[in-house]
Amino acid sequence: MIKNYLIALTSSLLLLPLSVFAAGYGSAGCGLGSMVMGSGDGIGQVFAATTNGTSGSQTFGITSGTSNCDEGGLIKSSKEREVFATENYTSLIKEMAQGRGENLHTLASLYQCQAGAHQEFGSMVQKKFDQLIASEQTTPIELLNHLEAQLDQHPSLSKSCSYS
Repeated sequence: MIKNYLIALTSSLLLLPLSVFAAGYGSAGCGLGSMVMGSGDGIGQVFAATTNGTSGSQTFGITSGTSNCDEGGLIKSSKEREVFATENYTSLIKEMAQGRGENLHTLASLYQCQAGAHQEFGSMVQKKFDQLIASEQTTPIELLNHLEAQLDQHPSLSKSCSYS
């Protein structure tokens, strides 16, 4: 049974066109999952996302530029931050108020903050929360603009985070 499964899997991989892998990663994003499952559509992207989530490789890859994660991807870093902030806005705001959390850690990675600066990033956004979220109508884009202004003014984060 297992032998038949492996033969079928190997055969299907050999039949896939090489252009499938040209983009580097699929809708699950970069990380170990994209390296194992490739950039195809469908159930493979579910497994890729699960692998990325359980191994933490996506966050590491974004930070370090490894695991298929680089600035030459399908979208620019600033657009990637906008999409992330928009999709995770509610939980991101809660984590910013607490100064910690997975989404906040990912946002720090998207700002290319060094791993050692993530805790300081969390402390800063917690302390500056009222300036970052000026009102209930603050949009994700406005939040990012306010955050970038705070990062520019912060003595150490302005040096340990890099964004354009």
